[in-house]
Amino acid sequence: MSEQSATFIAKSTIKAADLDHRRKINFNIGRYNAVVPKGKEQFTNIELAKKTAKNIKWQAIENLDHYLLAFETNFTQRGGKVIWAETAEQAIEEILAICKTKHCKTVVKSKSMVTEEIHLNRALEENGIESVETDLGEYIQQLDGEPPYHIVTPAMHKSKEDVARLFNQKLGTPPNYTPEELTQVARKILREKYTQAEIGITGANFIIGDIGAVAVTENEGNARLSCAFPKTHIVIVGIEKMIPSLTDLALFWPLLSTFGTGQTVTVYNTIIAGPRQANETDGPEEMYVILLDNGRTNILKNPVQRQSLYCIRCGACLNVCPVYKNIGGHAYGTTYSGPIGSVITPNLQGMQDFKHLSYASSLCGACTEVCPVKISLHELLLENRHESVKEGFAPIAEKMAWKLWKLSSLNRRLMNMGNGDLKNKVVNGLFKGWSKNRSNLDFSKKTFNEMWKERKGK
Repeated sequence: MSEQSATFIAKSTIKAADLDHRRKINFNIGRYNAVVPKGKEQFTNIELAKKTAKNIKWQAIENLDHYLLAFETNFTQRGGKVIWAETAEQAIEEILAICKTKHCKTVVKSKSMVTEEIHLNRALEENGIESVETDLGEYIQQLDGEPPYHIVTPAMHKSKEDVARLFNQKLGTPPNYTPEELTQVARKILREKYTQAEIGITGANFIIGDIGAVAVTENEGNARLSCAFPKTHIVIVGIEKMIPSLTDLALFWPLLSTFGTGQTVTVYNTIIAGPRQANETDGPEEMYVILLDNGRTNILKNPVQRQSLYCIRCGACLNVCPVYKNIGGHAYGTTYSGPIGSVITPNLQGMQDFKHLSYASSLCGACTEVCPVKISLHELLLENRHESVKEGFAPIAEKMAWKLWKLSSLNRRLMNMGNGDLKNKVVNGLFKGWSKNRSNLDFSKKTFNEMWKERKGK
């Protein structure tokens, strides 16, 4: 068992028994479930919209090399600079080099899962650069010294009372402040940071190939402020975020809004196509886009797993997953949690260390059903399990157990030997590891074959 696997089991065991945690998650996901049906009403045919979105992402991923080069050509024509980063370390190195050139002391950063993936805040702080999260949920998590809990809602596991206590401890606000008052406190602090920062860093929800631009979706406006106030704007984005055309946003923006937060459309939707031009009055003087691989081409070269790159990071699969709702986002120990995280993390960070995530699933298929780009998530989880065994990461005892199980299952005389109680004793006694984190196997009193024979005999 890997260290990551042991940590996952320990954390998930604790969280699964935490009723207060479950109450908070159920409350917040319940609010999400209440508004999503309303958002879906904007689509005449939601299934057709999802199929169309999947086809567009298929086109983008199958021709990713073409669209990335087209993006670079179009973006650089307007004075933007494109940096290709094969690894997280290369991305960090490039960002630090830019910061050094600009004599940067403060960075304002909008919500971005990719910057969490490469641990950008830690790298900046280690080099004496203050990095300030400007999304309210991310800011709360930064104050508490925690990573994001959820792809879309970073502080989903915190109640308003938890946030009030945190602000009281860290910022000295009265412990009875309301969410509105707490928001105003954060806003006052962050507005000053925008004017002080030399560099603003954002992610991107989409890369638009045909016009050479990035699209950013948000509800607070912090990304706009992060890229408009500082003189230098750095975008760091995974290469899989590509869509072929500007016109595709007419479908992807409403899909992302509906499945992400239940809105018809998100409050702020911005297309950024380069630094400030000669005839423009605002915007950054310089703009960089760092195109991050960091294991994505490992997924791209796998014809089965490739569809996981269609993901638009709406978080819908997390909200329906029974495992996620019981153990929470932090138990996974990875940047991307829930079903999509369990699919991509073993392929991004190593199957040997993270194969256990693909077993943290009931395979109920709810994630596949809700996905707005129709990724077959439960099938990809099974594929990960298959690949982990094929690559030799299954213990010998486990392999022998399944061989014995297969041998018994294919032999009718063996299956009919003994009643259900005897089988329960033998199997649950033999496979002790199975029931350590699962319920015992429970055989019926008689096999289907025996019951069928009795029925035919009558």
